[in-house]
Amino acid sequence: MNLSNENVLHVKKGDIEFLQFRKLLDYKDILTHAYSLGINLNFRTSTVNKQKLPEAEYKKAIESYKLLCNSIDINYINLVKTNQEHTNCVKIVYDKINKDKPDFNQKKYYNTDGLITNQKNLILSTTNADCILLLFFDPIKKVIANTHSGWKGTLQRIAIKTVEKMKEEFGCNLQDIICCICPSIRKCHFEVEKEVKNMFEHEFKDLEELDKIIEEKVPNKKWNIDTILINKKILEQQGLKKENIIDSGVCSVCNSNLIHSYRVEKQGYGLNTALIELK
Repeated sequence: MNLSNENVLHVKKGDIEFLQFRKLLDYKDILTHAYSLGINLNFRTSTVNKQKLPEAEYKKAIESYKLLCNSIDINYINLVKTNQEHTNCVKIVYDKINKDKPDFNQKKYYNTDGLITNQKNLILSTTNADCILLLFFDPIKKVIANTHSGWKGTLQRIAIKTVEKMKEEFGCNLQDIICCICPSIRKCHFEVEKEVKNMFEHEFKDLEELDKIIEEKVPNKKWNIDTILINKKILEQQGLKKENIIDSGVCSVCNSNLIHSYRVEKQGYGLNTALIELK
């Protein structure tokens, strides 16, 4: 299967597969990025309650990161990863904490779901198994960000928190910022109960075509929500150009043979990763 489309390129290097955004490849002299493919890789570096994984699982994650990083010619030691707890907290990364290994499971990044930097050779990493991952790049100020926006993060508008912080901390012009939306669960499979539907209706009541964003599934009284479209619309409202919001168009559930999906795998689900680095 090849997931390439007008916005993303499906790359295979030996046994390693990943997606790259065609728009970001225009800047490959100053930027490296990738979204992992293949359920043979698993990027889980901690448990949900911040406890260490069994040694074998942690080694699997390290090996997965090494394989992917080697495939795009970057040094896995430069990795910095959020702890991802469905918050709207975004932090600036100025340098590494560990000098000889990746920054995984660092207290500095507890309760954090987005990272921003203007420093070279820092690989910002997020992981998902249906949640939205957003890669941001300002080619003028040379600033990058990597943000995890699950449905809770979307409700908290963490995408907006990210671009506002890029503007406040680094002087980014919102019209220069590119946002790339990685593979995630799509409206076709994001089915929710009334309680969650009500939260989205309340938070995004100002959006046009809300009836298309949130659609009832008759007759079972559940609703499908288009969180991708929500993020696109709120970023446009904030000032990003429509043409600079690039969607991979890939559903993690529909393509669960290549992409880890919580809704498909359930307990023991694996994780994909999105990486971005300034050279």
